[in-house]
Amino acid sequence: MLMSVIEEAQSAPAYPELADKRILITGITSDCGIDIARAFADHRTRLVLQFAEASESMQAIVEIAAPTAVETVAFGPIGAETDKIVRFARRAAQAFGGLDAVINLVPLAPIAFESALSMGAIDRLVADRLRAACIFSSIAANRMSVTLTEGLILNVAILATPARGRHQALAAVIKAAVAAMTRLQAEEWANKAIRFNAIVPQTLPIGIEPVLRSEPDMATLALYLASARGESLSGLLFEAEAAQASS
Repeated sequence: MLMSVIEEAQSAPAYPELADKRILITGITSDCGIDIARAFADHRTRLVLQFAEASESMQAIVEIAAPTAVETVAFGPIGAETDKIVRFARRAAQAFGGLDAVINLVPLAPIAFESALSMGAIDRLVADRLRAACIFSSIAANRMSVTLTEGLILNVAILATPARGRHQALAAVIKAAVAAMTRLQAEEWANKAIRFNAIVPQTLPIGIEPVLRSEPDMATLALYLASARGESLSGLLFEAEAAQASS
């Protein structure tokens, strides 16, 4: 199933129905999000870009997207506090009068370990990593429902580099939480024609090639899922190996 979807997405022509669609991409960093933003910009969408870090690359990414996107609005880091996340999510959902798709980039590593983590500490770390994506998804889905929009929310769990040791174990826990969150959201909003899917790090045995091998592959899949061809797909998980964005 996964391979056939990816192969069709990679061989499909451009998706003209995406023109003027309103796309929110959250959690962009210098390592991840560039290809996804560029892919949607090239389809003449209206982009709301939220950056996880304030750096020179932020303006560079906006400049890459701006020439082909119909409109581009950019926001810097918004903080980890729930009230700040909620305010931003509402503002983003109203930027172009609503949203048609949301791509949440969720970082999995690195995390600073100073000692062994208790189960409570692990739970808090997982909650911290997923809080923004969960709030973005909830507010965006509610806005889509109110405006009768058949939309997509794609949670992308990011490993910029392969994790090792405790990082790998914690990344696996967060990955499982992303998968569970995505499936629950897909069930919750299915009757509103709002679709939830996720891209998560691979857990394939060594020697087996993952379906998604680079961020351009992820961008191709995101376009497919946001297009008319992907309108029947929800609650699915796609595996990707750790990869950095292309220059």
